[in-house]
Amino acid sequence: MQKFDDIKITTTRGRGFYDITADIKKIVGNSAIDNGLFTAYIKHTSASLLINENYDPDVLVDMETFFSKLVPDGSSDFIHTMEGADDMPAHIRTALTQTHLSIPIKNSVLQIGQWQGIFLYEHRFSAHNRSIATHIIGE
Repeated sequence: MQKFDDIKITTTRGRGFYDITADIKKIVGNSAIDNGLFTAYIKHTSASLLINENYDPDVLVDMETFFSKLVPDGSSDFIHTMEGADDMPAHIRTALTQTHLSIPIKNSVLQIGQWQGIFLYEHRFSAHNRSIATHIIGE
């Protein structure tokens, strides 16, 4: 059996992490699939998907601090700046992270760890409407 769904999210705060764990758990719970594989794919080149700690919010602050140093906004090294100082850095951040995730489902439960959350990582300064395609295959 297969099930397809979409998660639509507006990144109202702009750059940062948006916890989508509950949305994904709801999709899995409504799928009627006991054992299988959940896949999420973000349909954008300036945002990504991550699994990270969801207990201590300082982890996400530290992640953003690291990426800000690794890929500085407004660097004179970048030619592609059509949409502003965060344009090319957003694409590089996406290339360094992930556009899709695959997570097993066992006994109708998404198999993520106790302290793991699933996040959309918005790389642009301003709010964007984002779409994540989901697919579950199993029995």
